[in-house]
Amino acid sequence: MRWQSGPARSPFLGSSCMTSSSISPTPASPSAAPPAAPQASIPAPDPVAERPTVGRRQLVVIFSGLILCMVLSSLDQSIVNTALPRMASDLGGLAHLSWVVTAFMLCSTIVTPIYGRLSDMFGRRRFLVLAITLFVGASMLCGVAQNMGELIAFRALQGLGGGGLMTLSQTVISDVVGPRERVRYQGYFTGAFAFSAIAGPLVGGGLTQTLSWRWVFYVNIPIGLLALALILIGLKPTPQAQKRRRQIDWLGAALLALATGTALLLFSWGGSEFAWASPTAAALGLAALAIFALFVWRERSVAEPMVDLGLFRIRSFTVGAVAMGCMSFAMMGSNVFLPTYFQLVLGLEPASSGFMLLPQIAAMLISSILGGRLSANLGRPKLFMVAGILLEALGLALYAVFAFSGAGIPFFLGARFVIGFGMGVAMPNATVIVQNAVPRGTMGVATSSMSSARSLGGALGVSVSGGLMAAHLASGLSALPGLDPRSLLSGGVTAISGLSDGVRAQVAQAFGHAIGYSFLTGTCVMILALVLALSLRGTELGTDRAAPAGKPAPAA
Repeated sequence: MRWQSGPARSPFLGSSCMTSSSISPTPASPSAAPPAAPQASIPAPDPVAERPTVGRRQLVVIFSGLILCMVLSSLDQSIVNTALPRMASDLGGLAHLSWVVTAFMLCSTIVTPIYGRLSDMFGRRRFLVLAITLFVGASMLCGVAQNMGELIAFRALQGLGGGGLMTLSQTVISDVVGPRERVRYQGYFTGAFAFSAIAGPLVGGGLTQTLSWRWVFYVNIPIGLLALALILIGLKPTPQAQKRRRQIDWLGAALLALATGTALLLFSWGGSEFAWASPTAAALGLAALAIFALFVWRERSVAEPMVDLGLFRIRSFTVGAVAMGCMSFAMMGSNVFLPTYFQLVLGLEPASSGFMLLPQIAAMLISSILGGRLSANLGRPKLFMVAGILLEALGLALYAVFAFSGAGIPFFLGARFVIGFGMGVAMPNATVIVQNAVPRGTMGVATSSMSSARSLGGALGVSVSGGLMAAHLASGLSALPGLDPRSLLSGGVTAISGLSDGVRAQVAQAFGHAIGYSFLTGTCVMILALVLALSLRGTELGTDRAAPAGKPAPAA
């Protein structure tokens, strides 16, 4: 089929949307009847359905609402942590404080693939509206919580909304722009994530100090309401002609939620709440495997599965999702333990160690926007994904070398910039490779599956890196005479500051070497991601064209 059109320029750097009136397709031969596809197969992406179909003004409204959703989702990950000590002081329940974070993370990870599948079946708009409404309503409830139990319960409810914000935003923008322009907009989303990482601790600390910790939740309300209004105005409901009776696989959804939740608890608590060699860890691991096996059996036996397992036969989808999990593994492992190095080895204050993140975030913000534009112009997302992963692996290797050698602050600042630049380039291109590999009917579940891989990879990265660091640290401290490794591990900076200069230097060296092993682990995982990315084929992007005249816009 041949298309003739003139592009209508998007207000966002390029020809991301086209007018439908300027297209006239050459009709196919009436005698060419397409063969029936096997029931279990995944169809190739439809070149007509993949075309952008919204006007420029409508795209501005939709994108503005989506970017606010991304800010809401990513800001919550950094703004709440700053206020945790004050929450514990006001509400009590210090022993359960970690559940303020865990409840949100657990619930959001569980519902992410469910949002993706249901949006594929019934349209994006209603579920994005539901996610925003739940998030904003739960934010208000968190702000009025009177005890730690209420706060944890409301954070779980907030997670049920938060699980749909990021994945549906990434999916909706891919519905309304063409394949070539997706990488540009995913780059903007990555930039918004980077901006929120900078703004979150500053805004959270300022609100907590000047007003109250409750305002770290209240601040979500005006942002969420504005996002909701823009989505309701710009994103049209699913056309009535495209609606049909669908059968929801609730049992599959329940099994998927149980398997994901059990695995996440194992990765999050292993090595901290219980030892990896404990019966608890074994029970959780076996339970996760058993439930996952039941989930696979269930999905193979139903007509409309929650996750179509045929997606995993698409190489670009599988490689992209696994590579994203590897990136999250390496990045979370390094970001958690690098502040420990700064404080325990280099002797920085917590506030100063927090500012050490700025080069990485600044590089990520710059590279995500510029890299997205350049990748969209060249149409070669694999090239940029490989380059980004290579930079991340290089940065982590530099972390390891500097940690083993006891290098100072300037060396780590340079390595942070390298890693941030790589993240800003690799992540949006990996997302686009996954989305462009699947048909529109499975776009939601494909994007949400990648988000789940990212969450599980991050949790696994923290657990594995932490376990390796703890093992090497215990070995290093046990070699020092007259020291109690357990008291040093539990006492942290306070315990180390009370040691003599000579002993403190030896302990700092032991910490540096142990943390270096966690960076080395991340480097190995990133090399695996690099090998997987190099194996990709056929990821080049064509030129975007609009949908045929007279055809309705795709389901939103």
